[in-house]
Amino acid sequence: MRIETTAIEGIVAITPPRFGDHRGYFSEVFKDAWFRENVADVTFIQDNESLSAEPSTVRGLHFQIPPFAQGKLVRCVAGRIMDVVVDIRTGSPSFGNWLSQELSPENGTQLWVPPGFAHGFATLEPNSVINYKVTAPYNPQHDRGIAWNDPAIGIRWPVDEKAMVLSDKDRTLPRLADLPNHFSYSAKQPKD
Repeated sequence: MRIETTAIEGIVAITPPRFGDHRGYFSEVFKDAWFRENVADVTFIQDNESLSAEPSTVRGLHFQIPPFAQGKLVRCVAGRIMDVVVDIRTGSPSFGNWLSQELSPENGTQLWVPPGFAHGFATLEPNSVINYKVTAPYNPQHDRGIAWNDPAIGIRWPVDEKAMVLSDKDRTLPRLADLPNHFSYSAKQPKD
């Protein structure tokens, strides 16, 4: 599997190899031991899937607070999305910064989003299906989010704001500056 580090520490893009012939291809999209050794030593407890029927659907930016903070391994299995993460770890050198990664069945790329980041996406095609593994179950009492259009973050969404399809919940999420400190940054120590 190919690993690409990103401009924000902790966020990793993973592209599994594909072995193809005239019939199509075969790919191992997740291997627990490999993931633990090369990306993060975590346990995924659940797989989730969402369908966004309309292009220009924006979901997010969501996260859960401890003790139900979630790490997510996100992939797009139909359609195409721009996946977005925002660093919400207080004290992080990249606090409030965002990055995006296009995910599609064609590129096969997955994005690892550890706890301490808000996550969202915009659909670039109709009938986009997102599949993601999570490290903690959904818990409504610990579910939080930040505004998709927080000007202090300044995400450049690839869709026209007038055409965006948003949930009522996502329309009313607070700005990052209005949130309490839920996550603190801890620099990784070099391995011996």
